Amino acid sequence: MPQDPQLSRARSLIEPAGGEVVAELFDIGLSRALPWKRRPEATRSLDAIKSAERDFDAVVIGEPQRAFYGSQFGMTFPVFVHYGVGLWVPEVGGAIDPGSDAHDLVMALYGGMSKGERNRIKIRVHSAMKAQTELEGRYLGGRPPYGYRLADAGPHPNPGKAAEGKRLHRLDPDPVTAPVDRRIFEEYAAGRGMITIARGLTQDGPPLLPLQGIPRIRPPA
Repeated sequence: MPQDPQLSRARSLIEPAGGEVVAELFDIGLSRALPWKRRPEATRSLDAIKSAERDFDAVVIGEPQRAFYGSQFGMTFPVFVHYGVGLWVPEVGGAIDPGSDAHDLVMALYGGMSKGERNRIKIRVHSAMKAQTELEGRYLGGRPPYGYRLADAGPHPNPGKAAEGKRLHRLDPDPVTAPVDRRIFEEYAAGRGMITIARGLTQDGPPLLPLQGIPRIRPPA
């Protein structure tokens, strides 16, 4: 499933052996963590492998860490073996040998690297979002947590988005629910359990958590 520069790597691998790329399959915009059966183009390749009318002998992967996440190789490669279709990757210098422990180890290594890379990206994104929230007071999206409301924080720093009328948002204490939020925190810090806190809130009738599109209401007396 190559895509430039993966396509270039794939061709460099198979062309010296007389191979030719007859189709390019690449799932764009989908997480590598998704299993192959939940990726449209990967599913298409599996269906083609199983077809008696297939017009290819092997599948070449430009970058295995983008194709196989975690343990996906171990769950997918047996399909190739069963239907007699080769799987070529540059990291082993050609076709993967089903009987080679070394090849299994290499592919397992790249599956682990793929998982680690995705986790690092996720951590970096979350860290950047947290820093923007703490240092700039920006709220980057999603439903405001209970006790807060969205407030305007000025024009968007990206000129293109600002031209579209998009603005920044920050979290401000909600005058109706913030006291309840503070009460929950103080009671929990004082050692009260969640059930005790919930019973007290129910008994006193605090503002309810608003549903989307429905204003905050108090329960009937």
